[in-house]
Amino acid sequence: MTPFDHAERRIWSGKAEAYAGTYAHLCAHLVPALLDAAEAGPGTRVLDVGCGSGTVSAAAVARGASVYAADADPGMAAATRRAVPGVTAHIARLPELPYANDTFDAVVGNFVLNHVGRPLAALAELRRITRPGGRVAVTIWRAPGAPGQTLIGRAARAAGLTRPAWLPALAPQDDFPRTPEGLAALLDTAGLLDAECSEMAWEHRCDPDTWWAGAEQGIGAIGQVLTSGGAEGVAAARRAYDDLRAEFRTREGLLVLPHVALLAHGGA
Repeated sequence: MTPFDHAERRIWSGKAEAYAGTYAHLCAHLVPALLDAAEAGPGTRVLDVGCGSGTVSAAAVARGASVYAADADPGMAAATRRAVPGVTAHIARLPELPYANDTFDAVVGNFVLNHVGRPLAALAELRRITRPGGRVAVTIWRAPGAPGQTLIGRAARAAGLTRPAWLPALAPQDDFPRTPEGLAALLDTAGLLDAECSEMAWEHRCDPDTWWAGAEQGIGAIGQVLTSGGAEGVAAARRAYDDLRAEFRTREGLLVLPHVALLAHGGA
């Protein structure tokens, strides 16, 4: 594993319950479009890689697919088993999955490429386990991020918090432009056919405390930035957050947070 992969395992260990109650609701927005892009339907054999709390697996089962799941974090795999009875969920990490060549009709990864140290190798692995004529579909966050994505980061910066030294960025040789062109090119380089990518924009509505809670519980890189300053740093960032969130607050007190992601797909 790369240093980035090791850091990701540290970040996500023990976070399954916190994720399910917070950011899982955000990531669920693209699930229908992701499964459409993968042509997941009745009778198809589908792998949900980076299954998290099981949102994609549950939706694929509801479509009549035969679903398998995999996640690098044991807690996430267990959460999917609980949420979607009957789904086989393995503990496995990209780019080394325990499946034979040409096993699946469709492989989907909802935001999983954001969390692997070698995205190109990960996509090549997804292509390997997809049968000829099958589909691979993935989502990632676009960069630069939309205003809703950057709200807590802005609050952390206002409080003087910075990325902890132990938390590495992706190695330059493994990174790629987080744009439709950049992701489509990555799928093409990985050997996927007729790769296409589009931007998906939506407004995520949630309670301000729920949006804050995910980061405060240490979820993702932003959670590590937020908690790096201890209780004092978290309190300072919360004060900044309470001021900044006014840009997105409705009359009812909810937040309406613009987000933009990328959805890409290609054939095996």
